Amino acid sequence: MSSGWSRNEVEATVADYFRMLELELAGQKYNKTEHRNRLLPLLNNRTPAAVELKHQNISAVLVELGWHFISGYKPARNYQHLLFEVVADQIGRMPELDQIATAAAEMPAVPSSVTGFESALVEAPRLRVLKAPAATSQLSRSFTAAKRDYVAREARNSSLGKAGEEFVVGYERWRLIRNGLNELADKVEHVSASKGDGLGFDVLSFERNGRERFIEVKTTAFAKETPFFLTQTELDRSRIDTDLFHLYRVFEFREEPKLFALQGAVDQHCILDPQSYRARFY
Repeated sequence: MSSGWSRNEVEATVADYFRMLELELAGQKYNKTEHRNRLLPLLNNRTPAAVELKHQNISAVLVELGWHFISGYKPARNYQHLLFEVVADQIGRMPELDQIATAAAEMPAVPSSVTGFESALVEAPRLRVLKAPAATSQLSRSFTAAKRDYVAREARNSSLGKAGEEFVVGYERWRLIRNGLNELADKVEHVSASKGDGLGFDVLSFERNGRERFIEVKTTAFAKETPFFLTQTELDRSRIDTDLFHLYRVFEFREEPKLFALQGAVDQHCILDPQSYRARFY
């Protein structure tokens, strides 16, 4: 059985993760396997699977700190306290990463040019409720300088939000037309644009039987599991109109946009912070 990870191992792994994260946030291509193969000789006989899990642990720490994480390294929260310390320390010494992350979160977006939606809809993430490490909250307070909450910054990116809503309008019209419901497709309405954002949903669409579908759209340029924010109005609407309400999470918007749907009360699908209304799946 492998021994616990040393500080040198953790520091090398975190540094390599951040090199990949910089490239991903800057929109530059890189090869995860090549990075891992260069990292392995610096570690104490670790397996590729162990490195993969450590990368997922780093993603979980970044979520704690309000950062985006590398797509494909789904957060795994059972991480050692040393890892949190090293991640927070290295972030504090990387102002260039802060600049890249800020630019990525605030970059203006334009409507997607996608016209074929056959592969757009995917399965929603499964809710995973795991106990966080006992000292995580104390460590978070010790490293508050590292916390930026780029997820919240991206949520305020109005051009990205609007582009995601327009993508969903196109998807809904395509879905109805594909089922031979052209008249209903013509009635799909971007209500947050035409009637304001106080309804608790963004797009009015329809089921195949003509019943209304209320769609709230949440868009990110990042990974499928990226947390998102609700408003009280949106949460209330999802609880009151459980049969009609659908939350569409659009993700990887700047690449090839995809979405998953959650029907009914959102807090039945996600872990929802009662103060910030931040929703997550892990």
